[in-house]
Amino acid sequence: MNNSHVNYYADVLCPWCYIGHRRLRAATAGRPGSVHRRAFELAPALSREPGTTAAEQMADASWWGRNAEARIAEIRATGASEGVELNLHLARPVNSFDAHRLVKLAAAHDRDDEVLEAVLFGYHTEGRNIADHAVLEDIGVAAGLERRDVRSTLAGSAFGADVRADERAARSSGVTGVPSLVIDGAPPVSGVLPVDALADLIA
Repeated sequence: MNNSHVNYYADVLCPWCYIGHRRLRAATAGRPGSVHRRAFELAPALSREPGTTAAEQMADASWWGRNAEARIAEIRATGASEGVELNLHLARPVNSFDAHRLVKLAAAHDRDDEVLEAVLFGYHTEGRNIADHAVLEDIGVAAGLERRDVRSTLAGSAFGADVRADERAARSSGVTGVPSLVIDGAPPVSGVLPVDALADLIA
């Protein structure tokens, strides 16, 4: 593999980002440190309190309406093909800013892949509230972080500037949706390409 600089922009609320995360893992297997995981909030104005489920929101007329059931089935089937259980009837969209800060803390300890996977699993599979600090603390500790580090990070503003910097970089790179890959400053490409295609792009 060459020394390509790979930025992977994702939001933990996005089911396609979970699929992309798994595919990117497979595409970069045995190449630690080859991907920089970047934050991108799809809905920064969301509350920290869970409301309706992702499936209910997708069924709204302003989203997919009557096509929602088929689209949700497609997402779930694609996830299943990557070993991901996407329970859109359990997941309730919330503000993801602190979840991104947790992943930034994890990156400082070379645990961002593990922690991102754990957050994605907690939200998409278990339907946990990933805006709740207690939930994030448990997820971070279970994924290998020190409890005191997680607790102090979430209680303050640490890594918030890093999340905002990622989002500014995303806009300047032309990223408008996620998951997206920006490789060596080239225009963004889809982060849910097949594993072989991702591997070829990166290598």
